[in-house]
This record gives sequence, C-alpha cells and structure tokens, in this order.
Amino acid sequence: MRLYSFALSGHAHRVRLFLSLIGIDADVVDLNLGAGEHKTPEFLALNSFGQVPVLIDDEVALADSNAILVYLAKKFDRTDWLPETPAQAAQVQRWLSVAAGQIAFGPAAARLVTLFGASFDADTVIARAHAVLRVIDGELTAREWIALPGSPTIADVALYSYIANAPEGNVDLSSYPAVRQWLERVEALPGFVPFQKSAIGLAAA
Repeated sequence: MRLYSFALSGHAHRVRLFLSLIGIDADVVDLNLGAGEHKTPEFLALNSFGQVPVLIDDEVALADSNAILVYLAKKFDRTDWLPETPAQAAQVQRWLSVAAGQIAFGPAAARLVTLFGASFDADTVIARAHAVLRVIDGELTAREWIALPGSPTIADVALYSYIANAPEGNVDLSSYPAVRQWLERVEALPGFVPFQKSAIGLAAA
C-alpha cells in the first residue's frame, strides 16, 4: 500500500492519521508540490485533479481523503470507525460532508491564505471558520465525539487536522472549549500522529 502525501496538507494528514490509528503500514511518498510533482503526467494518471492524497492498494488507485477513509475502514472491517447501521453510517457521512464543505471553505481556506498566499478574502473565510466551529462546539458539548457519543469514527479523523491547525489561519480556538477538549481526546488516542505545525498566523506567537 502506497500513499502519495504532502506534509502540510490536512487532507493527506487525515489519511496518515487514520492509517496509524488502525495500525496499518503504508509506504508514504511525500510529493514536492512546489516543484509541481502533483502535476506530472504520471501523477495526473492517478488523480486527474492533481491533488494529494492518493492511495494505491494493489490495483486500486483512490483519490479524495474522505473516500480513502471509507475505503480503509471497509477494507479492514473497522466497523468501530465506520458503523454499518444505516442511522450511524448516515451520521458519520453527515460530518464527512462538513469536512469537505464548511471545514474546507472555512479553517482550511483561512490557513491557505497565511501558509500559501491563497487569494481568498481572509475576513470571509475566517468568519466561515467561526460559524462552523460554533456549531461543532455546540455538538461536542453534548457528547465526546462528533458523530457518535461513545466512540470516535472516521468523522472525527476527517475534522481533526484543519481544526487543530486553525490558528495558523488566524482562527482563534479560545472560545470553543468543547472543541479544544475534543482535540485533546483525539490526540490521546493510541497511534495518534500529529499534523505538522507552521509558525504562521496566531501560531506565530
């Protein structure tokens, strides 16, 4: 199993994190995005969008971090991380959609501004980040994990990376005590691997 990755990508980190949490080894290939290694014909043949991560497993070449999380949970029969019951599976999917939507266009986008000089309006994406964090903080006030009350799922993995590094995009987490406690719970899980930090934004202090 091979994972094409980039150390500063939260999308790639969520896959690396889940692999470690379930004890699966993969050969990690860190691409040099600055040199355009994600835009070569060879890589575009694996993912026509030219994005990391990409997982190669025998004859399977799979892009999209959330799709990879589902694939890994299914392949290794990890129903503890992705339940089979319709209601519980739907709850997990709900938060995978949030990770691909509000998180991507909120805290992830705000971080892209400070880290890579992305052309998003900083005030707009920071406001989006706080809007979704308020909702998540309210949800986590009532339970320990985002999708199911008693145990973590791939939904927690999908949300973690960009929330944990949100201060790099000038998104202050101090007003979200339930979110901060949840981050600590994720970080205490056996097999946890941290997301690389950068001294930018509020994290520069």
